[in-house]
Amino acid sequence: MANGLFDCTGKVTVVTGGNGGIGFGFAMGTAKMGGDVAIWARNAEKSAKARAELEAAGAGKVIAYQVDVSEEENIAEGYKKVMEDFGRVDCVFANSGASPRYNSVFDMPTEHWYDFQKTALHGAFFTLREGARLMKERAEAGEKGGSLVACGSLSLFQGLPGKMEYAASKCAVAATIRCLAIELAPLGIRANVVAPGLIITPMMGEGAQAEAVAGHFAPTIPMQRCGRPEDFEGIGAYLCSDASSFMTGETVTIDGGYMVRP
Repeated sequence: MANGLFDCTGKVTVVTGGNGGIGFGFAMGTAKMGGDVAIWARNAEKSAKARAELEAAGAGKVIAYQVDVSEEENIAEGYKKVMEDFGRVDCVFANSGASPRYNSVFDMPTEHWYDFQKTALHGAFFTLREGARLMKERAEAGEKGGSLVACGSLSLFQGLPGKMEYAASKCAVAATIRCLAIELAPLGIRANVVAPGLIITPMMGEGAQAEAVAGHFAPTIPMQRCGRPEDFEGIGAYLCSDASSFMTGETVTIDGGYMVRP
């Protein structure tokens, strides 16, 4: 059983896209601190592997669910199953998304814009809203508290040519988080954004392709390397744990110093 400042024992964390990449980093952080983890993802084989790793790391209980967050009804059903299996939700990491695919606004099809937002924006909003609803019910029953986290990006601060579907979804979700932080604060429910810099995940490619990307961008980062999913374990455990009980409405950059370069 974990103990100490970032103890997550007894807390149930839902992580969308939690079977890989940054989402897995969030999940692993809470698992190492003894928390229970509900993975929401579409790839069952990948989720089974992630589940085994989280259990081995010290998680209290791990269940992987096949949930496609691009549809609101899937999210509602997912929470229903989590409540049946765990009985509560203490922390939500709205992490599911996709990579931008175009290099110019003039190349982006209208259909792609709308389809992208189904997961990246609408899916994140409904995931946060329904998680907040469960936390609110518990707070009104006498147990305040809860943590809502959205995965942002440095596109919250910088313009990315041709990536406006991606940047727009991140900025909208960050605004949603700030609104939730104010509305839910009296219930002890906090809401924050984690904004990653350049992180090497399978979404960016494998093997030589990933090494080439890392080699190209590492010199532009003050810490001289790109990020890895495990760089999000600490912030994941912190935001799930009671150590972050007075932190809300914030955007935390995990970027190796990229945003404060001279």
